[in-house]
Parts: sequence; C-alpha cells; structure tokens
Amino acid sequence: MTVLVIAEHDNATIKGATLNTVTAAAALGAGDVHVLVAGHNAGGAATAAASIAGVAKVIHADSDAHAHALAENLAAQVLAVAGSYSHILFAATAAGKNASPRVAAKLDVAQISEISKVVSADTFERPIYAGNAIATVQSSDATKVITVRATGFDAAAATGGSAAVETVAAVADSGKTAYKGSEIAKNDRPELTAAKIIVSGGRALGSADKFNEVITPLADKLGAAIGASRAAVDAGYAANDLQVGQTGKIVAPQLYIAAGISGAIQHLAGMKDSKVIVAINKDPEAPIFSVADYGLEADLFAAVPDLVKAL
Repeated sequence: MTVLVIAEHDNATIKGATLNTVTAAAALGAGDVHVLVAGHNAGGAATAAASIAGVAKVIHADSDAHAHALAENLAAQVLAVAGSYSHILFAATAAGKNASPRVAAKLDVAQISEISKVVSADTFERPIYAGNAIATVQSSDATKVITVRATGFDAAAATGGSAAVETVAAVADSGKTAYKGSEIAKNDRPELTAAKIIVSGGRALGSADKFNEVITPLADKLGAAIGASRAAVDAGYAANDLQVGQTGKIVAPQLYIAAGISGAIQHLAGMKDSKVIVAINKDPEAPIFSVADYGLEADLFAAVPDLVKAL
C-alpha cells in the first residue's frame, strides 16, 4: 500500500509543515509517498510538491472549489482518491485539523492525532496531558487517518525530487460553505511556526508598551519572530496570533528565548522541543529553568537591554 500526504499550499508554493509530514510518511515504511495538491490554478504548488525529496507521485486536483481550501471540499477530494491508500496524513495545523476528522468519519475509522514518532506502520507515539506523557497508540483500521505534529519530524528536502504529476478530476463544490473573505495580518518578521529564532515575552513585562520596548529590539537584532505566553496575551500585552503553547502555536525553532515567562505546563508544551532554550527570569524556582539549556536569573528589564547592546 502507499501513503497519501495532503499538501498545504498557497496555490504557488508548498507550506513548511507539509515537508515535515512527508518525512513522517516516509518513516511509515508502507510504500511510496504520494502528495495530493487540491487547489485553484495550483500548478506551481504541484510542481513544488513534485520536487520534494522522497515523493513518488503528485496528484493534482484543480478547481475553483479548492481555491480557499474549504474543509468540506478538501475532505471530499481526499475521499475521492482514498481507496488505494493505507495511510492518509495531514499536518496538525488549523487547516489539517479542520479537514482530517471529516475524512476519518466518512471512512468510519479512528483518527490518530498529532503523532510525534512513527514506531511502525500501525503504531505511533503522541503527546498527551500537555506533553507530560507520551502515549503509544496502535491502530488496526484498514486506512489510518493521521495528523502529524511538525515539530516531531525533520523537514524533507524541498528540492531533489522528480515525482510525476497526475491530474485528476476535481470534486464538485459541496455547497455547504462559502468563502467570504479574509483579513491577513502583514508582518515583516518570520512566521512564528516556521521561524528559526523566537523571542517570547511573558506576564512579567507588565504592559503592552513594555512588551514592545523590551522584546522588539532583541527580536530585531536576531531577525527573530516574536512570541508570547498565554498570560501575556490574556493580559493584552501581545496579539493572539503570537501565543505559544498548548492553546496557541506549537514551535520548535533553533533558538527560543523566553523573557519573563514562568513556564506554565501549557506553555512548555508548545516550545520544549526547541533545539536551544534560553530563559531569563528573576525567580530561581520558575519552571522554565527545568527545560532551559541556558538560564539567566536576572531582572529582564536590565538583562534584555544589556543583551541587545552586546549583540
């Protein structure tokens, strides 16, 4: 049997989480890896998918019904080609989590959510209890519908592949939902889940003005994305889309700097897979120090500006 990865894309390029999902698919050892690109005028995305190392075939379904990746239409497209696949993999992103349960329900199988490791073709590891425990899950379903936590797998090489692109008929618009519009936040910084360096601030910063005054210069120096703890977001210091944690975004950058973040369980669940973690906190008992590679017990209002000057 073969494995099907559902690509996330903008109709021109493939999004990073898809590359991690391809790596997870290859680890299954279940045969060839195919990628479904469902979009509108998405030839560029299909070509990009064909270049991913390890991909044997790209299935391209093009229709205005897929222009905005509506979950109902995407799920129907997946189901139209699902019969020949033993595993169907989605990235565990907002879009993936929206479409994957629909596919699993229609196939009458249990979804296996947010796997972080492939043990074998039918056995997987996934975090539970905010990452404080790892469950090993085995499935006997004929078709396994899986979402993949990108931070658990390295990204496949975006180039080096030479897969064939097969065009298939697109499903009709379900008519159940319609795209009305979107407001896209524009930001010169790297996207949070794809950033190699993240500087995050917590409640200890005290206000939105102080958050910007302290965190922004350091992020500027490092070319980093800006993140925030849930406490900082709830207090209005930072925007919702900057929240890192179990109820925010799951990140695993090369460098994660946590300034004034105590390290609540739900925050650690979102960033503890970072390659290097630096914590700055004046509380020596702060839980963030338990996962930090480097800890600085200091007043962040002095330490962070000093770090900026040193850089």
